[in-house]
Amino acid sequence: MSALYRDRLLADAAVERLKAYAQPQRLMILSCLLEGERTVSEIDAATGIGQPALSQQLAELRRAEMVKTRRVSKQVYYDLASESIQLCVRSMEAIFGDTSDANAALQDMLITNRARPGSVMPASGAAVFARIG
Repeated sequence: MSALYRDRLLADAAVERLKAYAQPQRLMILSCLLEGERTVSEIDAATGIGQPALSQQLAELRRAEMVKTRRVSKQVYYDLASESIQLCVRSMEAIFGDTSDANAALQDMLITNRARPGSVMPASGAAVFARIG
């Protein structure tokens, strides 16, 4: 892993990726999808975003390759596109969520992620949070 301060191209790529997270409705959708794949109507019911805005934000997330889709008949299911996106969203929830101790919440999240079968722990360090791609 390269530190972001040593590689401008890596830092630029991280900033572009972070821009996709930097919109409240998109972040709500990604957080909702932490629980597993959902249809548009299920995401709408869970987030209250509303159909037109939800469709627009899902399209942005698809373009950014942050969600994947699966079609069954006329129903489209959305899910997070990768484990790194899941890890990033869980990290944001731990850091920015309703907690009095963000450090403990982040450590708990990382331990929980390590315990999941097939999950890979990222290298440690301050740049781990920024390594989302």
